[in-house]
Amino acid sequence: MPFIKIKVNCRISPEQEIELKTRMGKAIELVPGKSEEYLLLEFEDEARLWLRGRNARPMAYIEAAIFGNESHAGYPAFTAELSRIYQDVLGIAPEDCFIKYDDITAWAVGGQYIDREMFR
Repeated sequence: MPFIKIKVNCRISPEQEIELKTRMGKAIELVPGKSEEYLLLEFEDEARLWLRGRNARPMAYIEAAIFGNESHAGYPAFTAELSRIYQDVLGIAPEDCFIKYDDITAWAVGGQYIDREMFR
């Protein structure tokens, strides 16, 4: 299950949020075995982000937590696509789009505990 938290220092309109959600749902397929079916997204707009002592330019901080992909397969293509999406939709230059990856080793849903060791 991928969980992606997005913070941007600009406003996201409802239409932009739908476009971001839709395009990210497609982009997650670049990571083997992942799809929009299990993708959880959180958007935070108008965050007070500062870079190089300034906050005048649009920027994004994205945390992508992904379960069961210790080899990070697909991350380079996914990274490039996320950068394209945020540039196209919100005008955020790729050099102002920062993506942090976290490996999820265990999680739970529906009262069920799931550990990556269960899939080896």
